[in-house]
Amino acid sequence: MTRPGAVCVVGSLNVDRFIGLARLPEPGETLLGESLGTFPGGKGLNQAVAAARCGAPVRMVGAVGDDADAALLREAMRSAGVDAEHVVTVDAPTGVAHVTLLPGAENSIIVVPGANVALAPDDAVAPLEGAAVVLVQLEVDPGVVRSTLATAARTPGVVTVLNAAPVHADVCAMLDDVDILVVNETEAAALGGVEALAERTTVIHTRGAAGLTVHRRGHARCEVPAVAVDAVDTTGAGDAFCGGLVAGIARGLSLDEAVREGAAAGAIVASHRGAQPDALSREMVRRLRQSPSPAN
Repeated sequence: MTRPGAVCVVGSLNVDRFIGLARLPEPGETLLGESLGTFPGGKGLNQAVAAARCGAPVRMVGAVGDDADAALLREAMRSAGVDAEHVVTVDAPTGVAHVTLLPGAENSIIVVPGANVALAPDDAVAPLEGAAVVLVQLEVDPGVVRSTLATAARTPGVVTVLNAAPVHADVCAMLDDVDILVVNETEAAALGGVEALAERTTVIHTRGAAGLTVHRRGHARCEVPAVAVDAVDTTGAGDAFCGGLVAGIARGLSLDEAVREGAAAGAIVASHRGAQPDALSREMVRRLRQSPSPAN
């Protein structure tokens, strides 16, 4: 079997602090939480871990503080087999995401970026060498994202993937350097709509339980139904999709097949607590795809 090409993920690393609630408090109201948990997270790290667990060699580029939270994140990378050589330590606290988890597996998230904002464009230059796929998001300085995409796009054979989350006005100016854009319904609407975006690049439009659509110029739309699972926690499901997607691309799968790999990875994560559950693996993705399911 041919060894997969390397995936380079440039993005955020956060510690996720979960509070389970029956409902959100009203202004001025105090509620008792039902559960509490601390997990490794951040869109960048979630995607890197997912790609590694789906079978790709992965290097992570990001920034953390010199604190206990950073130690938790470095252990998560070590455990998943993610190369953390290019995760820099800066004089700022590690980023934190406060996640409120409501019944029905829906969540709301507040991110305090901390060390993530200290990541500089130069930090992401050397790690791009030899990468087959470069994956970025927008929880770090947009200048870092813009520089990373521009550098990667000048390298023959490299596939650039932008997950436009959280959505930012600079995205449209970056699209000339983006091979694949991943957006959800909110992000697509904020950026002018899927049809307009698809005139610029290949767009993967994710729609949660409604599945996803791949839009490519010169091709019929590819509709992929959602994988049916019992959702426990949707935190990180979209990140797992991105990780599974780029792992499939790095292994040489067609885009349509890589999208289905990503959909299965996202479903596995949604059926467990936390954004990086140990249950996610290439073998589990294979099993889920082989089970009677609309995703096959």
